[in-house]
Amino acid sequence: MFKKVASKMKNWFPAEEIEAHCDGPCGVYDPASARIAAEAVLSMTKKITDLQLPDGKDSEAITAYVNTISRYIAIKEQQAEIAKRELLILWTDYFKPEHLEKYPDLHDIFWRAAKLCSGCKVEVNLEHANKLMASIKKIHEIFWATKDRDVAWYTAS
Repeated sequence: MFKKVASKMKNWFPAEEIEAHCDGPCGVYDPASARIAAEAVLSMTKKITDLQLPDGKDSEAITAYVNTISRYIAIKEQQAEIAKRELLILWTDYFKPEHLEKYPDLHDIFWRAAKLCSGCKVEVNLEHANKLMASIKKIHEIFWATKDRDVAWYTAS
């Protein structure tokens, strides 16, 4: 019954058809969110590689170690997924054919950055975490160049 009423309401009060060139208002895109997530990946990777395995006879220390490393790994993987999602949104929703004309390697840059995100999720590799940051820096530079703006690259750490 509710469906019949809702259907009649739609017929009586049709929604105005609208068109948009993107998912949200212009200006909502920014590679900063990918940078922040990638910085967390880099930070957690450093923390994981710096964490010292305790003496095998100290059960409290081993428990604390396992808890800490588990948390670092969970954060690293979560943030790598966030960075990947943010990059994919920027790649698929913001960039347009005219950007590809000016930056013909744009697809390759994004594809490699997304693959680095995946790699950083499944491994502990400081070199790859640093390459991810470098890739996002390049994307940052291209993104702001498309808006004719010079926005400084900075990191929180």
